[in-house]
Amino acid sequence: MTKKTPQINRKIQCLEQVAEFPLLTALLGRRSRRFAAGAKIESGPFAFESKKKVQPLTELERALIVSSMAGNTGWSHLIPYNQKYAPHLPNYAGSAGARTFPSAAGFHTSDLFFTDDTGVYYLSTKDAPASEHKQMSADIAVDEWLDQTRKRTKKLSDQRLQIPNEEPHVESHNLWVSNTPGSLFAIPVVDLAQHSLLNLCYLVQNGYGIIDDINKEQIPGLERFDKLIDLKSPYPLSYLEQIAFGEATVEISTSCYAGALLLQAMGLGGWMYNGVDRHSVFGVSGDTRNKGLGFLADTHQDWNFPNPTGLPGIFETMCPPHYPDMRAAVKAVVERKYGKDGPFNEATPGPWKATPEIRKKAAPHSGEFIDCVATMAQYVYDRFGKFPASTPSAYCMMYLQAFHLDTDFYDHFYRPGSYLQTHANHQQDWH
Repeated sequence: MTKKTPQINRKIQCLEQVAEFPLLTALLGRRSRRFAAGAKIESGPFAFESKKKVQPLTELERALIVSSMAGNTGWSHLIPYNQKYAPHLPNYAGSAGARTFPSAAGFHTSDLFFTDDTGVYYLSTKDAPASEHKQMSADIAVDEWLDQTRKRTKKLSDQRLQIPNEEPHVESHNLWVSNTPGSLFAIPVVDLAQHSLLNLCYLVQNGYGIIDDINKEQIPGLERFDKLIDLKSPYPLSYLEQIAFGEATVEISTSCYAGALLLQAMGLGGWMYNGVDRHSVFGVSGDTRNKGLGFLADTHQDWNFPNPTGLPGIFETMCPPHYPDMRAAVKAVVERKYGKDGPFNEATPGPWKATPEIRKKAAPHSGEFIDCVATMAQYVYDRFGKFPASTPSAYCMMYLQAFHLDTDFYDHFYRPGSYLQTHANHQQDWH
């Protein structure tokens, strides 16, 4: 039997440390620790210059963090019952997979971008194929889970994300520390167009339509669907979009929170924050120095801000220009739900003893159903020039940054207890 190399032994020890770290300690010990190795605060009560060199994260450290933020953890259990749907299964979900963070009704409309000194990357797990849906537990090899993340990660650039380090791109209190050399800067991005379409599907399935309360207008053509929806009790468009926006921000925020908890177990510094302008992150700020993620964006003389719609071939929101019209986008949403690897396709594996029978019991989306949803969605796009009407098509506004902590700063200014034992021992345990 061959001996394990010191590197392999160290890796095993690191993974065991993370796996055995107490959840309560991570919750109580979570802090925004912003002072990295190599950092400098020039003036003020916390003026301090690190004597340590900038130390980029290792591949293992990076893989653990992004896996904790967006890794697939097995199969979604779906919503098991709604008396209005009986004998059918509620058909809300957009994805068959479960991830490390919750998503409203299992919509799962976000994915992860991240950057470090080696480049910009995209990690998509929301529609991972069945072969990757292994139920995570204490006895499954974390190595295998991390390997899935590596295989699904696509490199987009050889350079760190380019955002001018000045206002208004970065808020002034973050200029000294945001997206700095050596750090990992992770960006969950949500497809709000798709999330809004899934909410429209939910409404119609439950017998409701919408009214344009912003312009005080009825949606033309909805009278054709009076057997599907109650025309006398519509949802206000603005209210529905507020719901979708709130649900989506919970998804991308809890993704960051999962990563923040893992930082405590690993003994890394960092924090979750929103102090970088989202237009600058997408690269649609209008500043030619600002490359960002390189998203497309629509503009209009009546809009205060451009509307980012996606990165062609990588992250395309379900609306024009990535689809010819909103009917095509609605069909894509339905295909995601009922097509190959979808949550309501009987050929998709799952966690149940009688998986095919359960999956095919979902309430179907008929042609009339698709017409109804598409009528409302196309009205919104035509009337407002974008979809959704009052929120961006693509959105980000919570980030996670991770780096090696300089504990000297905390020893100098703070009483004992400002960092955890994992932070104190990180260099000897991980390097």
